[in-house]
Amino acid sequence: MDGQNLQFEAEFDAVLTNAALHWMKQPDAVIQGVRQALKPGGRFVGEFGGRGNVSAIETALYTVLKQRGIDAEPLNPWYFPTVEDYQSRLEANGFGVNDIKLIPRPTPLSTDLRGWLMTFANPFIGAIEPALQDAFLADVIAMFKPTLCDASGQWTDDYVRLRFSATRSD
Repeated sequence: MDGQNLQFEAEFDAVLTNAALHWMKQPDAVIQGVRQALKPGGRFVGEFGGRGNVSAIETALYTVLKQRGIDAEPLNPWYFPTVEDYQSRLEANGFGVNDIKLIPRPTPLSTDLRGWLMTFANPFIGAIEPALQDAFLADVIAMFKPTLCDASGQWTDDYVRLRFSATRSD
């Protein structure tokens, strides 16, 4: 199911989303689909990556790609809005916002960042010729290691979550 193309008609009392909306780059389509799916007075509650989420990683990816003559912007799979942007979108699409905020949530990782990059930043990596991907990843990791890895070798991702609660306005 594509969250940017929901086809429900007033079928649900509530929609809950966690860690998904930052992968959907058409936020108005998502919000409109959720509103259509909710019964009058229905609740839309969620948490996803907000402005500043993985900023050290994103900056390193953009910088290292630029050094290789590649524009990172069209490769970026993420949508990390500000509170103001997302609140405005919710209100413009028929929701009353009950609560909305950014929550910094540094998250220790069980491995180094290479695995994280291979999983979540693949669109950026895919722009690099396969034979050069290891060097690319090494350069990206070297750039954000001083920020995200402590003296004991523990990696901590710089997550920032946008948490919201809204009610369908009727």
